[in-house]
Amino acid sequence: MIKLIGILIIIIGFILKLDTIAVVVFAGIITGLVAGMSFNEIMKTLGSAFVTNRYMSIFIITLPVIGLLERYGLRERSAYLISKIKSATVGRLTSLYLIIRTLSAMFGLRIGGHVQFIRPLILPMAQGAGESRYGEMQDSDKEAIKGLAGAVENYGNFFGQNFFVASGGVLLVVGVMKELGYKIEAIDAAKAALPIALIIMVVGTLQFLYYDKKFDMKYNAKLRIKNDITKNV
Repeated sequence: MIKLIGILIIIIGFILKLDTIAVVVFAGIITGLVAGMSFNEIMKTLGSAFVTNRYMSIFIITLPVIGLLERYGLRERSAYLISKIKSATVGRLTSLYLIIRTLSAMFGLRIGGHVQFIRPLILPMAQGAGESRYGEMQDSDKEAIKGLAGAVENYGNFFGQNFFVASGGVLLVVGVMKELGYKIEAIDAAKAALPIALIIMVVGTLQFLYYDKKFDMKYNAKLRIKNDITKNV
C-alpha cells in the first residue's frame, strides 16, 4: 500500500493549492523511489510518458488563440457573412458540415472540435442563418440550434473516425476482439464502420432539415398573424 503514497501527495498538494506540475512530478518521483526504481529509471519513465502524450498539449495551445479570435469579432463576422447568403438555413448549414466532418474523420483528418470549430464558427453561422431567415428567434429555438451544432460534431467525428484503420477506436476494437479469441484485422473493422458512417450522414441530414421545416412552420405562421393584424389596423 505504501506504493500508493503518490495519490496522497497529490491530494494534499491540491488541498494546499500548491503548484500542480510540481506536486505531480514530486508524487511521481516519490512513488518510483518507494517502488524500488532508481532515479534515472524514474526520469526515463516520466520523460517517456511526456513524449507519448505530448500531443495533448496542442489542445491547450489552441485555447488562447480561439479566445483572441473571439475577442476581436470572429463569431460576429462569421454570423454576419452567413446572414448575407439568402439560401442558407440552419439545416442546410449543419447538414453540409456533417458531410464534411464525417468524410474528414473517415480519412483521419482533424478539422473539427467543439472548442476549436463549433463554438467560434459553426454555431454563430447557424445562428446567423436562423436570424437572417426568421428575425429574432425565441430562446428555446436558440438553444435547439446550439444542440444541433454540438450534435453535428458528435455525429461526424464518432461515426466517421472508425473507417480510418489507424484510429484509436479501431485499434481498441481489434485489440479487445483478439483478446476474446476473434480473428479480426483493422481493415475488417473499418469496412464494418463504412455503412454506419453513410447512414449517419443520411439520418443526420434528415434531422437537421426537419428543424428547417419546424422553424419555417413556426415563424411563418407568426409572420402571417403579424401581417393580418397590421392589415386590420
